[in-house]
Amino acid sequence: MANLRAGVPVQIHLETMMKNAEDSNSFVFDLTGQLVQIGETIYIRYVELGEEGEVPVTVKIMPNGDVRLTRAAGSRLQLLFSPGKRVTAHYKTPYGLMDIDTVTPNMDINISDGPLRGNLAIDYLLYAGEELLGKYNIRLQFTI
Repeated sequence: MANLRAGVPVQIHLETMMKNAEDSNSFVFDLTGQLVQIGETIYIRYVELGEEGEVPVTVKIMPNGDVRLTRAAGSRLQLLFSPGKRVTAHYKTPYGLMDIDTVTPNMDINISDGPLRGNLAIDYLLYAGEELLGKYNIRLQFTI
């Protein structure tokens, strides 16, 4: 088996959907990333190509079932998804810090060996204070 602590290449299929009061958007990416496992925590790292250029992304799957998503571009965004909980995050923008909240009504994580592969399905609501900014769905599949 590959040394997961040192990291191994991983194939990623990512679909994201966003819906707010004005419109909806969806994005699909097929890309190569890296998977690292330290203890029971799995890190999936990849680079999205978007309007902002290259955006490094890290998905951290924790042993307690929570998932942390970090996007580090001109703005730094770190969201924590914890089923059934409202979690506050600080969105670092060029204009300063902004508090945003995630509520995760549905999250499903399936990881299996032989070869190592997995699926993440995260449905979440994004709030600024009491204002709903949008409804989001993330579907990430990975395989070594």
